[in-house]
Amino acid sequence: MRGNLLDEPVEAIVNAANGHLAHGGGVAGIISRAAGPGFQQESDSLIRKTGTLKAGDAVITTAGKLPFKGVIHAVGPRQGEGDEEAKLVRALAAAFARAKERGWESVSFRAVSSGIFAVPLDVCARAYLKVARAAPICNVRLCLRDQPVIEAVLREMSS
Repeated sequence: MRGNLLDEPVEAIVNAANGHLAHGGGVAGIISRAAGPGFQQESDSLIRKTGTLKAGDAVITTAGKLPFKGVIHAVGPRQGEGDEEAKLVRALAAAFARAKERGWESVSFRAVSSGIFAVPLDVCARAYLKVARAAPICNVRLCLRDQPVIEAVLREMSS
């Protein structure tokens, strides 16, 4: 679907996160500002306990002021670190596994690793669809806003 991740009618959303859970810019920054100041503080506390997350990891925080039961932070790979598609599949699969562990049946995710992490859109589209089709939860929504990503997903769906 094309839209705003914060308006999704789901129990949880997936944030495209970095390994430090520093939510300064992009959609992560928008999520953080909407959730309120405690959101970043909770993320910082989590990182102090666990250490930096690796590409392929996913963790949950509360949603702060947002209307969700939680926010799942999926750490996707950056282009050039190697094995990007497999790492992206692991990150999203881990995100859906975290949702299943909490008993959440509806999750929306955005285009992880396709923005500043610069993973090619065809690689991202393959990973998104592979994981969404195999997700262990009932309602998985891919919420996109940028036309190039949408077109890459549509191409992958038709191939």
